[in-house]
Amino acid sequence: HNFFGNRSSKTFKPKKNIPEGSHQYELLKHAEATLGSGNLRMAVMLPEGEDLNEWVAVNTVDFFNQINMLYGTITDFCTEESCPVMSAGPKYEYHWADGTNIKKPIKCSAPKYIDYLMTWVQDQLDDETLFPSKIGVPFKRNFMSVAKTILKRLFRVYAHIYHQHFDSVMQLQEEAHLNTSFKHFIFFVQEFNLIDRKELVPLQELIEKLTTKDR
Repeated sequence: HNFFGNRSSKTFKPKKNIPEGSHQYELLKHAEATLGSGNLRMAVMLPEGEDLNEWVAVNTVDFFNQINMLYGTITDFCTEESCPVMSAGPKYEYHWADGTNIKKPIKCSAPKYIDYLMTWVQDQLDDETLFPSKIGVPFKRNFMSVAKTILKRLFRVYAHIYHQHFDSVMQLQEEAHLNTSFKHFIFFVQEFNLIDRKELVPLQELIEKLTTKDR
């Protein structure tokens, strides 16, 4: 079932799956198992003896895939007409720049922005020097700053969905799925301090609501 018939085939192709039997696959399985326990604070913690870069890498790929799916459910409602700007409520608007192809931030519609964003993330995830899938290949020194940029940008997709499309999410009965995914994302970035607080302001109230009952 392809939500993205109208988009370039390159976009939103989920990240090549983490190879079965690999260490990263084991880590992903560990993440899924601990998530099942329902204690998210515990679930996001670095498993004993594991490499932080690798843990962040595996989870970043997973969040990309989750957001991909979630946004996929509402693309029909996120159009040039409905969302001429990439916003998260009336106070926050995002302009796209990736520093290489587009150096000066451009104002564009939400679907176009998210298309740029997800394609950019995909390119980072597919770069073996940044996200090595082979055992023993070291992470680059700047890995963490790249991961932080990816997560900061992925947050904006959640923010847009919550602010502009939550009614559609509810119609589709996807709100539990969205909330669970976002809560996991927030606990993860809080645990390792991966996104600046000021970046999270558009969903501050929601974040407080989702995280306070678990202290």
